[in-house]
Amino acid sequence: MKFDLEVDAIGLKCPLPILYCKRGLNSISDNQTLKIKTTDKSALEDFKSFCDKTGHQLVEHFKENEVTIFIASFVEYTED
Repeated sequence: MKFDLEVDAIGLKCPLPILYCKRGLNSISDNQTLKIKTTDKSALEDFKSFCDKTGHQLVEHFKENEVTIFIASFVEYTED
């Protein structure tokens, strides 16, 4: 999958992968995608919760050996 920015959070424990994800998402534009790699065992639930709370979209996630890879899409918040 194509992505606009890659963030390496391998070896970092909660909450650092989410903080790196937030920083990465803040540096890209609406509808761009972020790829983040982590080895944190609780990352899946953390990323789902983060995206639910912030409105960003968790596009996909998968494992490559011990590394979990997340693809998230930046969605700019707009008030109705």
